[in-house]
Amino acid sequence: MLVLREPQQLQILYDSLEESTPESLKVYGALFHIRNKNPFNLEVLVDAWPGYQTVVIRPQKEEMKDDLDYYINTYHIFTKAPDKLEEVLACPQVINWEQAFQIQGCQESLGKALQKVAASKSVQVDYLRTVLFVFEKPTFAASSGDKMDLVKLLQVPTVLKDKWKETFQSIFLDVSHARIVNEHWELGKNEKSLKYVERCLQNFAGFGILNSEGNLVSWFITEQSCEIRMGYTIPKYRGQGHMWQMGGQIVAYFFSKNIPFYLHVSEDKEKTQQTTISFGFKNALCGWHQWKCTPKKYC
Repeated sequence: MLVLREPQQLQILYDSLEESTPESLKVYGALFHIRNKNPFNLEVLVDAWPGYQTVVIRPQKEEMKDDLDYYINTYHIFTKAPDKLEEVLACPQVINWEQAFQIQGCQESLGKALQKVAASKSVQVDYLRTVLFVFEKPTFAASSGDKMDLVKLLQVPTVLKDKWKETFQSIFLDVSHARIVNEHWELGKNEKSLKYVERCLQNFAGFGILNSEGNLVSWFITEQSCEIRMGYTIPKYRGQGHMWQMGGQIVAYFFSKNIPFYLHVSEDKEKTQQTTISFGFKNALCGWHQWKCTPKKYC
């Protein structure tokens, strides 16, 4: 595998990956941040250049110091040749199979090669599939202001605003909000995840809603692959349109900065899926996939 570092190469790869979305979204989004300050110190590997078939984005070696930190030890993978992926994954210079790690991608076909290699290396794999949602920007008349029209289109419906019994304020999150976010994140709730949430909030946009007492009641966070994650609303405040309130601002923010964005929702959360669709996202049939890999010595 080759490591791409030259800005021109990264730009060419970025443009190429855009043509393969949504299947390439995890590497496409991670590459966006690599080209813009690279706050998580990620690196890009390809099997060939310029005629690549597989792209692996991973943290640089000095980042993966903790053998049990799944949150930092994360690989994003996209391939055009799943039948050849086994050879790539088996290479110790690509994947450190002595560590606990996770692989995320938007191609279910990654799993076959991964499971086979993991079995040969005595590594346990826990698989999670969720529903991937992407947003397509509405087409506006050339004379209209896209940003303003977008915000207007995504305003909180009046029927939801009527439920508000207090004043709410939209804010950008900071690291002081990390603990409450981590406490309510289904895939978090531990000290390693807390450090990960803190790092995300230090480097990427997070959005929240405060109630009249200044308490955080609803939020979204973005991470190193441009995914919107960790969305949550305190039960007392659900069904009142706070996700809508943040949503219009989030979408306008990302479009104004040309940042790709997407999200995933658990397959059993049908109500959340319907809300996401009604907001303007569409179900990307390729799905969102995560393989959590744990060497038997750590099980």
